[in-house]
Amino acid sequence: MDTIWLTGAEWLAVLRIGLGLWWLESWRHKDRKAWFERGTGIAWAAGIAAGHRWRAVRSGFEAAVTPHPRVMAYVVVYAELALGLGLITGFLTPIALVGGLLLNALYFTLMIHDVAEQGQNSMMALMSVVGLFGMSWQTWSLDSALGLF
Repeated sequence: MDTIWLTGAEWLAVLRIGLGLWWLESWRHKDRKAWFERGTGIAWAAGIAAGHRWRAVRSGFEAAVTPHPRVMAYVVVYAELALGLGLITGFLTPIALVGGLLLNALYFTLMIHDVAEQGQNSMMALMSVVGLFGMSWQTWSLDSALGLF
C-alpha cells in the first residue's frame, strides 16, 4: 500500500484518534447537570421514541430505557466518554470500536428521520468498521505498547 506522509497503519491510527476525539466532543458538549438532575437527554429521546415510525423502536425504548431514565442517562454520557478516551489512547480498542459501532447503530435507528443524525452516525459507524478491520490499534496505542490483541 502506498501512502503519503504516514504509513497505512499510522493513517489508521489517525482515523481511530479522530473518531475518539469525535466521541469525546459528544461527551464534552453535553450539559451533564441537565442530563443527570433533570433528565433532559432521556426525556428528549423518549419524545422521539414515542413518535417513532417503527413500533420496535417505541416498544424497545419503553422496555429498556423508560423504567431506568437516570441509569440510562449515566450509561449514555459515560459510554461516550469511555469510547473517546479508549480510542484516543488506543486502550481496549477493538472493544471500543465495537461498542461505538453499536451505540451509533442505536442512535441512527432512533433518529432515522433526521438526515443530519443519519450522516453523523453512519460516518462514525463506518470509521469504526474501518478501524476494526484495519486493526487500528497496531500503531500509537496502549494496546500495542502492552501487547494486547
